[in-house]
Amino acid sequence: MVSHSGLITVMERAARKAAPRLRRDFGEVEHLQVSRKGPADFVTMADQRAERTLFDELKKARPDWGFLLEEAGEIEGDPTKPRWVIDPLDGTSNFLHGIPHFAISIAVQEPKPGGGWGEVTTGLIYQPLTDESYWAEKSRGAWLHDRRLRVSGRRDLAEALIATGIPFFGHGDFSQWTRIFGAVAPQVAGIRRFGSAALDLAHVAAGRYDGFWESDLAPWDVAAGVLLVREAGGFVTDFRGGDQCMQRSEFLAGNDAIHSKLHKLVAQALR
Repeated sequence: MVSHSGLITVMERAARKAAPRLRRDFGEVEHLQVSRKGPADFVTMADQRAERTLFDELKKARPDWGFLLEEAGEIEGDPTKPRWVIDPLDGTSNFLHGIPHFAISIAVQEPKPGGGWGEVTTGLIYQPLTDESYWAEKSRGAWLHDRRLRVSGRRDLAEALIATGIPFFGHGDFSQWTRIFGAVAPQVAGIRRFGSAALDLAHVAAGRYDGFWESDLAPWDVAAGVLLVREAGGFVTDFRGGDQCMQRSEFLAGNDAIHSKLHKLVAQALR
């Protein structure tokens, strides 16, 4: 068995505490489809309940740490200590429609000496329905349970399966996405949109997808997933190939060869 830090134990325990209620709530969603308003309200409550459980468990373990939460926003802690970055239900639309593809994402972000927030050093993505627990620690690799993860070894775009997120009502830049899609789609084996950026990045880390691009994502969507890909030997940059992916909310991921080729296509599409 691979050994991991006590921090991963704390994170996994919190995720597993929130998971049973999410599973029960997911089972209830299909019964609410007859009501137009019911399902969305119910899913919002499920999201908030999961977040509260995660908050309570992590606060108990690290009382002086702050939080960045999808629902509750920023909760300040000791500015010299790390903070938790949490998405209690990544894949909300899937959950709402009874599609069994969603995850809990928890990351640890370190403070910068002069103030503000720096790198993510620990991450966990947990899929409650499949009981898959992806985790990574800086310089200690990426793992699925006790199995070491490596990004795909494919080098040829024509063999590559690429994940993305498609803009939807009120979110994203349709024009930009269409240009990128038009450049990438003819060159690759397939493009998938599964509705959870956290799981997309976990699957890139696991070598299931060969690459990924998406923009207009929040830090809690991607904090754990970006670390997973990098610790699995992959690259994550912004669309310009730089290290401002969080600041620009642009994410381009893959192994060295696929990332480089995708970057060229994206750069050409955005000229």
